[in-house]
Amino acid sequence: MCKIFVVLTAMLGLTMSLSACGATHPPLKTVDYVNIQRFMGDWYVIACIPTSLEIGAYNAVESYRLDADGTIATTFTFRKGAFDGPLKTYKPRGFIVNTTTNSTWGMRFIWPLKAEYLITYLTDDYTLTVVARNKRDYVWIMARKPEIPEADYSRIVDMIKAQGYDTSKLIKVPQDWP
Repeated sequence: MCKIFVVLTAMLGLTMSLSACGATHPPLKTVDYVNIQRFMGDWYVIACIPTSLEIGAYNAVESYRLDADGTIATTFTFRKGAFDGPLKTYKPRGFIVNTTTNSTWGMRFIWPLKAEYLITYLTDDYTLTVVARNKRDYVWIMARKPEIPEADYSRIVDMIKAQGYDTSKLIKVPQDWP
């Protein structure tokens, strides 16, 4: 057990030092404040620079629920490869890191590691959001409805590009709901 902890700690340290070496952008600015209760619920993934898990996702939805302990029960579901493909479900746990703004989280898929989760854009009516990472490796454009106007999408893509993302890697997530 002790050897596993040492190996995991060494891997985490190496990962953190390697990611620091490649950092060429200033830290992303998060939104000033997130009303966490209003942010809870379903968010359709409109587009993303996907993680390996998300490649080939259809009807992707991220759902959040605030638990009594202050953590966020998260359920990420999608169909793999097609609208009728196998249903995939992941249940990471969110941890609000900055409780003054509620816009900086850690998202834990595997204990003890928490992935950076930064809310960098949120409309006043809580219908559109962007979740990003300082490494500029992944980004998610999400909405309360499965589609958004093309003008909104283009404006958000331009904003993400200005933040230092390679937007040629953005993939629109197919959404088709009855």
